[in-house]
Order: sequence, then structure tokens, then C-alpha cells
Amino acid sequence: MEHVLVVGSGVAGLTAALAARSRGLDVTVVTKSYLTESATRYAQGGIAAVTSDDDSVEAHVRDTLDAGAGLSERSAAEVVCGAGAETVADLLAAGVRFDVSEGRLARGLEAAHSRARILHADGDATGAAIAKALAGRLLDSGARVHENTFVSGLVLRDGGVRGGRLLDDSTIDADAVILATGGAGQLFAHTTNPAVATGDGLALALRAGAVLADLEFVQFHPTSLAVGGNALISEAVRGEGAVLREAEGRRFMTEVHPDAELAPRDVVARAIARRMREQNGAPVGLDATALGSEFLARRFPGIDATVRAHGWDWAAAPVPVTPAAHYLMGGIVTDGHARTTVPGLYAAGEVACTGLHGANRLASNSLLEGAVMGRRAVEALNLPWQMEPPFDGEVVTVSSGRSREHAGRDDLQRLMWQNVGLERDRDLLEHAIGTLDGWSVGPASDVKSAEDDHLLLVARAVAHSALARQESRGAHWRADAPGSDTTARHSAVRWEA
Repeated sequence: MEHVLVVGSGVAGLTAALAARSRGLDVTVVTKSYLTESATRYAQGGIAAVTSDDDSVEAHVRDTLDAGAGLSERSAAEVVCGAGAETVADLLAAGVRFDVSEGRLARGLEAAHSRARILHADGDATGAAIAKALAGRLLDSGARVHENTFVSGLVLRDGGVRGGRLLDDSTIDADAVILATGGAGQLFAHTTNPAVATGDGLALALRAGAVLADLEFVQFHPTSLAVGGNALISEAVRGEGAVLREAEGRRFMTEVHPDAELAPRDVVARAIARRMREQNGAPVGLDATALGSEFLARRFPGIDATVRAHGWDWAAAPVPVTPAAHYLMGGIVTDGHARTTVPGLYAAGEVACTGLHGANRLASNSLLEGAVMGRRAVEALNLPWQMEPPFDGEVVTVSSGRSREHAGRDDLQRLMWQNVGLERDRDLLEHAIGTLDGWSVGPASDVKSAEDDHLLLVARAVAHSALARQESRGAHWRADAPGSDTTARHSAVRWEA
């Protein structure tokens, strides 16, 4: 193993690249924007890790499995949760300054965690602090970095992946490719994701023959600002005591779930969506007034600035919030070493599906998983290729469609939001699939059109996966099948040219 190509520059990609350089490997990092622009940069909630004596790895594993609604894989949870303390130590050594209280790491509580184990940096800017520190280390490491460079395809040769093809049709040859391109939040009209989250790695892997799994499980964050851009209001705000209120001011989550505002995200998001329908589309209010202006500004400086920039004083009155697409639990199937079903191709972070998140991601597990699996991908580079998928699923095949009608990104996002969003049923999904199969987005001649091409393929895969799962589980809710099957199985999807 000599040369490694890393595609993507979030926590998973940066960690993988640094780990490869520490082993003396030749490393090229390609990112389609600038180095620190990724979903990692916008992560507010923090990183979940066991760093105190009153917590345990087993408790973290148990919370992860409970949140996953029967589909989280214990082996994946044990690997990722078990590496929490080591990962935090590595990040501290890389220069990340986590918040402290009384001389020790400050630990916060978030939904579905049984212990306060969430570490933050700069209050609500954890992801930005991690991205900045790791990117700085990478630039000093001797790795080649290509910003504003788009990988439009994978090079297949000698029975595996041997590099990446760029938009100008040039190639970067490599002994292994690690995809760390993040998720696909731009599939939906309302999303907390940055503009770069266009499902690129998912589409690249599909077209290279890899199997993807659990794409129907899209986590919708309950609380984004109900204005253009859907700025995220972290779950940590509710963890500190903020509550949700109907338009007339009545708190309602106490009637929905024993954990009220700290119930699993899918429960809170659907409850908000239903209240909004009952209120003729009016958003609900997030009431943080009891926390006070001084605390809000100190604990959530970024959110405080964003809310006030939109003209609201959230210390004085509730602010309007709405659910928005936030995180993709499914992705490219990998084993515990980030190996995919195609030799030479690895995947880490949100683009991958290790089985950790199951049907519903536990809050703040994503930064941890990205760092752990990015490092484990590099540790596996010189191992024999003996990838054994951690789970099996009935494989659904998706194609490129019939491509009769041109559609824009706005059309796709509206269709996905309305038909493949928070609540689904057979009629909605079949309509979505029929429409998507008849759409094209034109030749992939520039970054925007290439992204649209990727989004359309991934949209088909998500819709087909949602139709195939005829039950409700975790983040996947079927109004025509509200119960859950007694036997939990993963879904799987493959592309057919």
C-alpha cells in the first residue's frame, strides 16, 4: 500500500488522511469545496464519549442500541463507543479545546442518553473546532490537498477500485480510495445540511457496484429555525431545559412521550409536524426563556447570534421552529474496518453504514463514529481483503430511470419532502418513484449538474428503500403500516446500469 486517495474533508476524511500520513503513506485529499467546508463544520451538539467514572462504555452501547430501534449492531456500537476516550485524547492532542468546568471536561446531556457524556467546544461550535484543528494538522502533514475539485467517478481496474476520475476526465490513481463525502441532506426542501451534502459518495459507490443499506432511515432534526436556510437549533438547547409550545403557548411534548422534549428525535419531529398541520402550517415555538439571556449567549454563542440576526430575542419569547432533514443513518455497507463490498473501496462517516445508528441515530454519535472509522479504515489498508458484511438484507435494485423529462433540483427537493419525508405511505412513495424514474437532470458537465445527477440516483435509492420497508421503525414512518415487524431486518440496495 503506497498511495491513498481520500475523498471528503469532514472529521472522517481528515482523521483518515492524518492516520495514513502518520504511517508514512502517500496521501491525496480531494474536496469539492474548501478544506473545512463539510457537515462536521456545522455540528453543534458535540461528541459523545465516555470520559468520566460515573459513566461506562456499556451504558453508551446500551443507549445507542435503544435509540437504533432494533437495527443497531452491537458489534459496531462496541467498537465505536469503546474508542470514545481514545478519540477524545487524540482530538485534544490535535489541538481541539473542549469546554471545561471546574478544571475538568464539561459534559452535557442530550436526548436518549442515560448519562451526561456530550463534550462541546466553544459552546455550540464543536464541529467547527474539530474541523479547524484537524485541517491545520493535515496542511502540516505533507499530504496533497486538492480543494474545489470534484470526483465524478471511481476508477475500476483489476477487480477493484484503483482511484478517482475528476470532472475534467483526468484521474488520480491510488491503491485504495476512502470515501468520506458525508450525507445527502440536499435531497429535501428543508435541511440543516450544508450545500455540499449532495450524496456524491453514495452515488459513486452505487455505480462502482457497492451495496448500500438502510437508506430509508433519514433523521429529521426536530428544531430548525422556520426561516430560509433552516438554521439548526441544537438538541442541547432542549437538553438544558428549553421546551416546545403550540401556537397558543401550551406545552405538548409531555403528552407525547415520557421523556417529553428529550424523546428520540423521530418522535419529537413527528409530533411537531402534526402540531403544525393542526395549526394550518404555523410553526411551533421553542421556549428557552427560562434559561436567560446571559446563559444562552455563553452556552450557545453561535445559535444566539443566528437567532438574533433573524430579529428574535429568544431570551424573551419562543422562536418558531420546524423539522428539517438532518442525518442519513444508512449508507455504503461497511464492516468494522470501513471496508465496502468492492475491493479497494473504503467508506467512513455519514456516507457509510456500519450498523451503528440502526433506524435512528443517537445524538452526538456521528462525530465519534467518523473519527473512529476514519482511523480504522487506515488500520485495515494492509490487511487481506476479507470483507464480511456485518448484516444481510434483501437487495433492491435501482436503475438510472427512463429519463424522459428534465427536472431541476428544486423539483426533486419538493417531491422528496412531500412524498419521502417525515411521514410516508405506499401511494406517496409509488408516485415519487414513478416521477423520479421519468426525470433526468442533463449531462454532468459542471459541479452543479454532476451533483444533481448524484442526487437523482440517490433519491431513487432512498424512495425504493422506503417502499420496500413495509413497517414503521425509528426514523422511517409509514402511515399505512404504523406497527413494527417482530423481526428487524436491514434493507439493501444495488444499482443496475
